[in-house]
Amino acid sequence: MKNIILSLDEGTTSARAILYNHNLDPISTGQCEFTQIYPQPGWVEHNPEELWLAQLDAIEDALGDSGLDVTNISCIGITNQRETTLVWDKKTGKPIYNAIVWQCRRTSDTIEEIKKQYGSMIKEKTGLIPDSYFSAPKINWILDNVEDARRRAESGELLFGTIDTYLIYRLTGGKTHATDPSNASRTLLYNIKNHMWDTELLDLFKVPESMLPAVLDSSGLFGYTDPTIFGEKIPITGCAGDQQAALFGHKAHDPGDSKCTYGTGNFLLMNTGDQLVPSENLLTTIAWSIKGKTVYALEGSVFTTGAAVQWLRNGLEIIDSAKETAEIALSIPDNGGVYIVPAFTGLGAPHWDQYARGTITGLTRGTNRAHIVRAVLESIAYQTMDLVEAMQKDSGYNVKTLKVDGGATNNTFLMQFQADILGTPVYRGNNIEATARGAAMLAGLGIDVLNLDEIDSEEGQLFTSRMGKGASKRLRNG
Repeated sequence: MKNIILSLDEGTTSARAILYNHNLDPISTGQCEFTQIYPQPGWVEHNPEELWLAQLDAIEDALGDSGLDVTNISCIGITNQRETTLVWDKKTGKPIYNAIVWQCRRTSDTIEEIKKQYGSMIKEKTGLIPDSYFSAPKINWILDNVEDARRRAESGELLFGTIDTYLIYRLTGGKTHATDPSNASRTLLYNIKNHMWDTELLDLFKVPESMLPAVLDSSGLFGYTDPTIFGEKIPITGCAGDQQAALFGHKAHDPGDSKCTYGTGNFLLMNTGDQLVPSENLLTTIAWSIKGKTVYALEGSVFTTGAAVQWLRNGLEIIDSAKETAEIALSIPDNGGVYIVPAFTGLGAPHWDQYARGTITGLTRGTNRAHIVRAVLESIAYQTMDLVEAMQKDSGYNVKTLKVDGGATNNTFLMQFQADILGTPVYRGNNIEATARGAAMLAGLGIDVLNLDEIDSEEGQLFTSRMGKGASKRLRNG
């Protein structure tokens, strides 16, 4: 029986495939990491072919562990690292350059110049603060720096896509070139008010319209897999950027509902319903579109959170694994006055300083490894606190409970400290894969095999503040 939903989660450091039954219980998971390419300081790339093969390997592992095969799959949902940019040949499907990752800062100078003159217009149309984080300047860079790319693009020979678009294109054997509004709204090219690619923005960033994918509802038919890949034609019926998918996966479907995903960076989203809420320091974005109805969200993005823990392991080499950081942090009574600002690739919301760099302060002769580890974990909570406070102010909604997901939420010290410093309960579901779950939910809705009213919210653990206001205030001031 076709009673399994395949969710593909193409993240920043790995590709995952998770199989769900029609009750949204996870059956098995496959995961395959891929190479992070750093051609120059501040530049980040991925090899597109390696991304594709990693995703296929993850699917194979998930199926192998489950004892199921492709004949059991009813539909596919896709979620992805957003803003990461690919340009490929329309005829061959071969990328003309590596994928430029959302973290990459190579276009910082270009976007700063554009921001000075056109920042208000761009924010008005897209809800985004111009930053090298987004796709448009990355497309422009590829067209300007790859031989003959500009001419080929203007001749209609090249296609652009974020990772979801590229996966859909490969899965359908090149038959479907499409994305959904949640991903389109992250490009600096999509007008979130009239739901169209904006000709004025295309002209500004010098992107030919012929390169752009069709924008389809987040839940609905995108196409069918090419039978040469799986031996079956499987419908692709759900697609959303990873953060919007996580919001959907948490069943944060009412205005004011909020979630924060703790990954390479931290991403806080608040559902604002059909209201497009403007914000000076946060992003206004599309959460999803179902049956032509658009739901908006406010978003705050922190660029470096989990990546700072990776830095402790790979850069400083003072930990062996992320798992041990909670125990190390709890081995001392406090941070000893040590604070870390992990602005390795600049600061995101609400500061938006692409030129900021990392800082450690408060070092004394008594500072040791544990203080550094603890300060990194605490920095994740402080940056998230900035987002929550800005979001509450702009939206008029109070975050009553912050729903969380992502790998770092396994860190019980961090979750408790987050609740302490916010003074707000933090809810961690038992299944922290809310992103993949959201993609599966959208896919299941797309072929009417799921009824959301019958899907229970996840069981989990609630962290409540144990810290007095005085202690919290002292730490915040620090």
